[in-house]
Formats: sequence, C-alpha cells, structure tokens
Amino acid sequence: MSLTRIFDVAGSAVSAQSQRLNVVASNLANADTVAGPDGSAYKARQVVFQTLLMGPAAQRNANAGVRVSTITESEVPGRRVHDPRHPGAAADGYVTYSNVSPVEEMVNMISASRSYQNNVEVMNTARNLLLKTLQMGQS
Repeated sequence: MSLTRIFDVAGSAVSAQSQRLNVVASNLANADTVAGPDGSAYKARQVVFQTLLMGPAAQRNANAGVRVSTITESEVPGRRVHDPRHPGAAADGYVTYSNVSPVEEMVNMISASRSYQNNVEVMNTARNLLLKTLQMGQS
C-alpha cells in the first residue's frame, strides 16, 4: 500500500467515526426525553459500518476503508415510570422515556473518539514519513 492510499483509508475511518460521534451525541441529548404527542418516545440509534473497497475491485491488492451503511433504531422498549402528575403521562399514569442507556452511549462515545484519534494519528504519521522522504531527496 502506498503512503498516499493511507490517507484515503484513514480518512474514510475518520469520516465514519465522526458520523458515529454525531449519532452518540444525538442519543445522549435525547436520553431523558419522554414520548411526544404521537405516543412514541425517542429511540436510540446505532451506526452500522460497512467495508468500502478503494480503487478497482478487481485489483488484487485493493485497499479497504470503512463507511456508514445505515443508522438503525433500537427496538428495545422505552423505560416506563409511573407518574400520573407528569404532563406526558398516558391514561394509565405511566410516562414512557427514551430507550437510550447513557452508560452504553458514553462507552460508545469513548470508543468512537479513540478510533477517530487513532486514525488522525495514522494520517499525521504518514504525512511525516512523506515529508522525511522528500527531505532525503533534497540532500
């Protein structure tokens, strides 16, 4: 793999992790929301990654990156709390909150953040190697 292709692979990973971080932020922002007027509460979303071939697919040494293929909604039922005084309570007195688990989302955020940082470091290392190679050619 050439050093210039590393930027494509790491760049695709940075882009995918950025989307993952946005989804995690959205989930955390809606962790304590209640069901809206339609009766359905916010559902946690998860990013699904897919391998992305870079260059001709028939090429024997094709590089593989990553992309977000879909963003799915969790089907886990929302947390129900009995609070008849709450303005969003149903007729039976229960309030349905989102199914977001803040602990899981924080773990997801740490994982995505570290992956993002690692791929940025890969690009920085490749850039430094290219600069050193150019400097050797000038000597």
